[in-house]
Amino acid sequence: MVKHMIIWKLKECATSDCKAQIKRELEGLVGKIDGLIEMHIHTDALECSSGDLAMESLFESVDALEFYQKHPLHIEIANGLVRPNAEIRLSFDFEV
Repeated sequence: MVKHMIIWKLKECATSDCKAQIKRELEGLVGKIDGLIEMHIHTDALECSSGDLAMESLFESVDALEFYQKHPLHIEIANGLVRPNAEIRLSFDFEV
């Protein structure tokens, strides 16, 4: 299995409604994309955090992660909602 983690720093103009929508849309992909086992979006960062949103997701394999990254449902959310509101994106992937 593969853990895929992302931390986003959002643009100043991003609202708390935006965070909630990103959470709802990305977590809603579970069961819709083969190989995606879990998706958790964390929106309530402590003040000491340097990011605004964190994603923890679990995939069956590296191939499943690659499939997810190219899947039209993921691309629609990434291009239509996440990227327009994100200033910085960091990712970290590892096998578990």
